Amino acid sequence: MPLHKYGVLAGKAVAARREEDDDTPHYQVEVLASGTHFRIAVNVRSSQQPSDLLYLIREDFGHPILARLPTLAEGFTLLPPQPAGMALDFIRGNLFDHSEMRLLPAHLPGPDNDLSDRIEHYVKRAINEPDAVVYAFGQRWGPEQGVPDKVFHFEPGNGIHDIHMNQGNNAAYRDDDGVWQDGGLVFHFPASDQWVAVFLAFQSQAWHTDDVTGHAIEVVEEPEKTVRIVAAMVNPLGGDPETESVILLNPTPQPIDLAGWQIADQQKRKCAIAGSLPAGGVLTVALTAPTKLGNSGGIITLLNAQGLKVDGVSYTGAQARQEGWLVVP
Repeated sequence: MPLHKYGVLAGKAVAARREEDDDTPHYQVEVLASGTHFRIAVNVRSSQQPSDLLYLIREDFGHPILARLPTLAEGFTLLPPQPAGMALDFIRGNLFDHSEMRLLPAHLPGPDNDLSDRIEHYVKRAINEPDAVVYAFGQRWGPEQGVPDKVFHFEPGNGIHDIHMNQGNNAAYRDDDGVWQDGGLVFHFPASDQWVAVFLAFQSQAWHTDDVTGHAIEVVEEPEKTVRIVAAMVNPLGGDPETESVILLNPTPQPIDLAGWQIADQQKRKCAIAGSLPAGGVLTVALTAPTKLGNSGGIITLLNAQGLKVDGVSYTGAQARQEGWLVVP
């Protein structure tokens, strides 16, 4: 079954500790939120082989959810596992291109060369900057009345874990699968108006999953990023009804038949694409109802005839603010 207490913790990082001897080590962070202590347990190594995790740190993270995070009250907020909210989904939420993720061991001799070092860099900065806020997405545990925390010893034990991808698991963890329930760390440093995001995944997890269960889909051939979303007319000139559109590029030397392909918006409403895309050419796809691109930010996903994601982008409200301008993700 999916995670039963999925949500986001917002608070102030006050302490941190590395684990190097445990079979499944974590990077541990203590967070204070409205007088309540929490522990964030961040996996940095898998208990299964291969043990190294996939990671991506985005130092200039931009996404529609950033407009909503500062409105959260300190503490833990349950999030419904659905699109167009604040829940994370590495596949459907277009948070990043998973091909950008890299493998990194949990611990290596020397400075700034392993996964714990990379996470620690931002955690220590969040501890040292008084107005910094950490947002941890994952599954809540506790409060465990009468039981002190095993790492930081505050009482009651209380925290959040599963700070990683939570779908497409192998058989051992298949029961944890679900959509719109992925974990992650997002840091906000108001002094420099910087948002930093940390995303983690296990090598055993699949990048094509069922839209209902989150279980891995067996894919005969991995779809290449043959067609790319290069721009969108999100906020056309004039009033309603507006003609929104998405511009696709075929960078290959061969024409591509788009029969059965679709474009999905943030709510996962879909618009069929007709025709073909010539070699090295572009195609402007006029969106039809019910597909809608919101002016306050959104995501756009391109699906092939098998329903598999070929490309996906996001845009913010600031990018869509100017009427008549193309948004270039």
